[in-house]
Amino acid sequence: MRTPGLYYDSGFLTAADEKLILDWLMQLKPIWEDRYSPHRPPPKGESQRRLLRPVYWLGNWQFACLDYYRPPHGVKFRCVKAEPYPPVLEKLVRKMEKITAQMFSPKDIPKGWKLNTCLVNFYGSQVIGDKLEDVARVGEHKDFEPGPVASLSLGERAIFQFVESRGKGIPSRVVLHQWLENGSLQIFGGERYKRHLFHRVQRVEKKGRIEFPISVPDFKTRRINFTFRYVPEEHITPIRNFPPELKADLLPYLKVLAKNSQFFAEQIKNI
Repeated sequence: MRTPGLYYDSGFLTAADEKLILDWLMQLKPIWEDRYSPHRPPPKGESQRRLLRPVYWLGNWQFACLDYYRPPHGVKFRCVKAEPYPPVLEKLVRKMEKITAQMFSPKDIPKGWKLNTCLVNFYGSQVIGDKLEDVARVGEHKDFEPGPVASLSLGERAIFQFVESRGKGIPSRVVLHQWLENGSLQIFGGERYKRHLFHRVQRVEKKGRIEFPISVPDFKTRRINFTFRYVPEEHITPIRNFPPELKADLLPYLKVLAKNSQFFAEQIKNI
């Protein structure tokens, strides 16, 4: 029986498409991001910290130091125009959009909705000296982009949970516990799973001994997740149109990206 607001297909990805995605991934150079920046420093009592995993974005890049996209108020200068999807992902996204239109209530799909942004998360272990620190997890949070969210998984399976927050200092209540398998597609939306509940990746298994040869120094990747969401086009801004102080905060990241991306090399020229 289908759960309203939640769709899961453990065998969504074909072997041929998986190979195309992996071939494309081998060309990527994910980056590490800090949570804060010189013009958006840590709140009082907190210190600078790096995200737990390397990332890459397509469609638009939501840098952590911009505080991500949080409508209705956090929409201006949050989303930097980024590279388009490669053909294999473009094809799969169209398929995901069709599934969403068929399986979800029209009231939960905003006008103009399309999966035009993608966060690529690299889950694994950080190499610290001669030791490995497992950082393959994500704390409970919500995705604030309007409409359903689609998640495509590669590699080791992960424990994904929807949880109900009970307030500060009180452990959240697990509402739904789901394994995300290699090649699986998960789509969630609606009042319960998107607006009310939080979600998190509790851990990623190591049983398959998978290690992707992704080019990230001092990091071993065993799971890759693509999270597709919707950002209205009017909220996606070319970097040249950002305020000077935000350009200054983003420039170090853009320079790193430009070393391996013609798209970002052109963006820097136009700043």
